[in-house]
Amino acid sequence: MRRLWLAVLLLAVSGSTLAALRVVSLAPSLSEIVVDLDSADLLVGVLDAGDRPAAIANVPSVGRYGQLDMERLLSLKPDLLLLWPGSVGPAQRDQLKRLNIPTYVAEPHTFEQLTTQIEDIAGQLGRPERGVQRAADLRRKLDGLRQRYRRDTPLKVFYQVWDKPLYTIGGGQIISDALEVCGARNVFGDLSLPAPQVSVEAVLQRDPEVILAGDQAQLEAWRAWPQVAAVRQGKLLLVTDKGLERPSGQMIAATAKLCQVIAPDK
Repeated sequence: MRRLWLAVLLLAVSGSTLAALRVVSLAPSLSEIVVDLDSADLLVGVLDAGDRPAAIANVPSVGRYGQLDMERLLSLKPDLLLLWPGSVGPAQRDQLKRLNIPTYVAEPHTFEQLTTQIEDIAGQLGRPERGVQRAADLRRKLDGLRQRYRRDTPLKVFYQVWDKPLYTIGGGQIISDALEVCGARNVFGDLSLPAPQVSVEAVLQRDPEVILAGDQAQLEAWRAWPQVAAVRQGKLLLVTDKGLERPSGQMIAATAKLCQVIAPDK
């Protein structure tokens, strides 16, 4: 603990003289955004959760998802933190606030928020022109997907996250926006929680035309309810691209794959 507070004191003394050139990313999606902006050279620390982009393979780790190594972070003397709130527990988020390190918080619920945050992060990195260019490119791609997959009546989709217990995504989750890009509608889009628990009865009542899941066995289990439109029409569809779970620029390519799964004839 003494070493931790000594690091805090040293950071407080030196932090005011540093330019925004030492960045710690506290979410894989935010690390991907920095890399996508050709700014990996500014990253001095990252929070780990799965594979890293090759450009930051040797950047020091500051812990894993939900387990931030505060002492390690402080030793890197960052002058900017990129934070997705869900990647760090509440107690450590409060600790970070008390350190007074400049922090950019990113938690996009829509693609428009995501592209705006990419622009903002580029500005924080001192490279605003890269953000403007990248965001404009992503918006063009999204517009193209919307035009290609547009439907007068969106398909009703149940997006299954887990089966025991049964979890889905709520309307504030950016994957709901991805479904809309694909001409679909989340049947639980009226729920505010990002990952609400629901019942089988609730799914049956909303009668989705498509059921999406990341596991074939979970999909096959729905055949026990042939009254569901998705089962009758053979629309139990497997989604394996984990890119949908990371809101960065690569999520647009993952959304294009999602659209192809939902509507392969378009």
